[in-house]
Amino acid sequence: MHLRPFPPRRHRIPSRRFLQVLLDPLSLSGLVDPSSARSTGRDAVAVQVGDVLDRGDDELRLLYHFHRLKLGASRAGGALHILHGNHEIMNAQGDFSYVTRAGLDEFKRWAFWYRSGVARMRLYASLDSPRDPFKGIPKSFHGIKEEFWEGFRARIAALRPSGPIAVRFLAGNQTALSIGESVFVHGDLLQKHVDHGLEKINEEVREWIMGLSGGRSPPPCLRGLEGLVWLRKFSRSDCDCSHLEEVLAMIPGARRMVMGHAIQEQGISEVCGARAIRIDVGLSRGCANALPEVLEVYDGVKWRILKLDPVQNERWKQDRGRLLWPAAKKELEGLRILVPETGPQEVEVKVFLLRSPSFTADGIRKRSIAICSS
Repeated sequence: MHLRPFPPRRHRIPSRRFLQVLLDPLSLSGLVDPSSARSTGRDAVAVQVGDVLDRGDDELRLLYHFHRLKLGASRAGGALHILHGNHEIMNAQGDFSYVTRAGLDEFKRWAFWYRSGVARMRLYASLDSPRDPFKGIPKSFHGIKEEFWEGFRARIAALRPSGPIAVRFLAGNQTALSIGESVFVHGDLLQKHVDHGLEKINEEVREWIMGLSGGRSPPPCLRGLEGLVWLRKFSRSDCDCSHLEEVLAMIPGARRMVMGHAIQEQGISEVCGARAIRIDVGLSRGCANALPEVLEVYDGVKWRILKLDPVQNERWKQDRGRLLWPAAKKELEGLRILVPETGPQEVEVKVFLLRSPSFTADGIRKRSIAICSS
């Protein structure tokens, strides 16, 4: 594991609790009751396209909240699918380039209670002694301030392959997903990825996170600049529409690719006749501090963007202003575990959700939802 302090960077610590940021688009879509943060019980199918981690002190709460929303969606006859973003992959590798001080503190608190639970279990001879997730993790880190060591150890233990948080909350997520006529991915899909097989990719990533494949390095489909979670080929202004059409033609029934990872400063955008829809609007203060937007795909081919009306817009701005952290401009120092120097280093802060068609067992169409909150 290669460690060194990171230089000052332009990214600022998210100044608003991201759990509240997440509720904005979820509420806008009608999936969550804003007063209780609970599922409204709609039978929609939702897809969240990654980057839940590296969100300050709400990361574990976000993971738990998504897990709870998954259960609520399932009970209502719908579904919530979570995809891996580059930040999930980075953290599983031990690359904490964008972790905040609050994020380390949250995992340090988790470690205290986790160890307390393990100690209690060991008092009972009838219970199997749990595996120690801290085994093999150093207690000090060269080039990192001592005050952050325990947070580093806790984060590594929790999120590395086979770690308890990784197994419980990340292993069940997917990397690429096809629903109806839409294919969802955090970055982009290329022909070589489709040739390899989306289900095979999902299974390989799941086995890696579960710690079944051995090693800290992710599967080849996630590595390098052409990894699924790093690509921005179809998010650029010079998108190659013919190449996009070739990729979509390889996926049965696919008419569009929905992606995040590249912030759209003017809001959700489409190119190539809506064959590519880019839904990252940079919602969090750590990015563009944008207003929430939701992409809804319905009846297979129709789509629309849900936004706040002018009155809601002004009220939302006022409410959001009261929730901003005062230390918004403070930059972190001395917290970086680097991936290899040749590996991708460009990352951004975001989250997403969207809508596409699906059917019940008796063939009746039901709405499915995908939302973007960055």
